[in-house]
Amino acid sequence: NLGSFGAAAGHLHTTQSTVSMRIRELERSLGVELFDRSQRKVRLTPKGRELFEYSGRLLGLVAEIEHRLAAPESVTGYVRLGVAEVVSITWLPWFIDAISQRYPRVRLEIDEGLTAPLMESLVAGDLDLILVPGRTPARNMLSWSLGRVQFAWMASPRLGFGDRLHTAEELSRWPVIGLKKSSYHTGVIEGWFRRNNTHCQYLARCKSMGVAASMAVQGLGISYLPVRCYGGELDRGELQVVRTDEAFPPVEFIAATAIEEVSPLPASLAELAREISDFDPMGKGGEWWDGATG
Repeated sequence: NLGSFGAAAGHLHTTQSTVSMRIRELERSLGVELFDRSQRKVRLTPKGRELFEYSGRLLGLVAEIEHRLAAPESVTGYVRLGVAEVVSITWLPWFIDAISQRYPRVRLEIDEGLTAPLMESLVAGDLDLILVPGRTPARNMLSWSLGRVQFAWMASPRLGFGDRLHTAEELSRWPVIGLKKSSYHTGVIEGWFRRNNTHCQYLARCKSMGVAASMAVQGLGISYLPVRCYGGELDRGELQVVRTDEAFPPVEFIAATAIEEVSPLPASLAELAREISDFDPMGKGGEWWDGATG
């Protein structure tokens, strides 16, 4: 899965020589070569690929037996969890508490980041479960919907946007405080400007929505932010929603695991995340913000 003995050694917290020695022992016991070492990068031989399929099924079955038959409180494991910022500042603490209650012996390593790097880490095997925006068509992932969140353009009332509707061309004249290119939302807003035959001008790109929001509060530009997360700033008049003539649809969030994941634990936690998430399941009601009607 990881492509090299060195990467496997790092994943197993051992040395490359130990991994190589164990593979040699396995080859001697089976009487076949499992890896072709004639090239710069080692590759599985036909017998190696056959063993790889058998071992994956075997490990998956062992993990499933342990997970399905054991009481939840006896399940042990170590799960590497990647989360988007909107999740971490909303219902993530309740999710962590639910895990600790249901699986008290499971330990978590949590990494907050932007969507693209988290997706890449999941595919590379560096993360076991991610909670991110945007349903992905990737064939090597399994996903569960966590509901939808409404985003909107926001700015300081001091900038004088008022209550009227604004076009993409009008907003293109204002400095945008955005996120880095690896953010899902960057693609959303840049796509919106392109569809309207214009483009945005960035004042700054941040890794954190909190930083972008604080800059918007100071009147430095406009920012595309989740409405539910900045209700306080909206109520206090520090921010206002900039109404547009084209409504933005709510953003779907998902929990995703790798299809090749052997342990059923990440999938069970994904199901738990779907239970705990308080994002709008239908994209309507309190989360919905229509740019044209408010």
